[in-house]
Amino acid sequence: MENVNHEKYMKEAILEAKKAEAIGEVPIGAVVVIDDEIVARSHNLRESNQSSIAHAEILAIDEACKHIGSWRLEKATLYVTLEPCPMCAGASMLSRVERVVYGASDPKGGCAGTFMNLLQDKRFNHQSEVVSGVLEEECGQLLSDFFRKLREKKKKLKLESDALQ
Repeated sequence: MENVNHEKYMKEAILEAKKAEAIGEVPIGAVVVIDDEIVARSHNLRESNQSSIAHAEILAIDEACKHIGSWRLEKATLYVTLEPCPMCAGASMLSRVERVVYGASDPKGGCAGTFMNLLQDKRFNHQSEVVSGVLEEECGQLLSDFFRKLREKKKKLKLESDALQ
């Protein structure tokens, strides 16, 4: 598995993140790869679905399980543009994902090594290999640009609202 082209699959996760951004979602994307084949892909849908669990990773893991007909993703690599949160790291661990590869770190909630590391905690019966920082700049820029535009939009709306009063 050392010859895996992580950038190739992270680019696919970035395409998913851009789909999320196009519909006003936080741009996070994920793909699940087994035996060098993408078996599932998804992007953040929390706002669209009004669901706290509609994270890209959860949706992709669920799709991958359905695709292979098992909850065990023992040969799978999960690629995600942002370091998994506690819920997504837990889902990865519980579904026995072999490896988690992420782009941008999340210092406020990343549970694959930045804030904490659920994926390699020896107290659990399964640990996942973690590869961090793949296309980190591009993944981080997607998020930075999204939140900058969101702040600008809110500021503009406030100015317009103030002008009407």
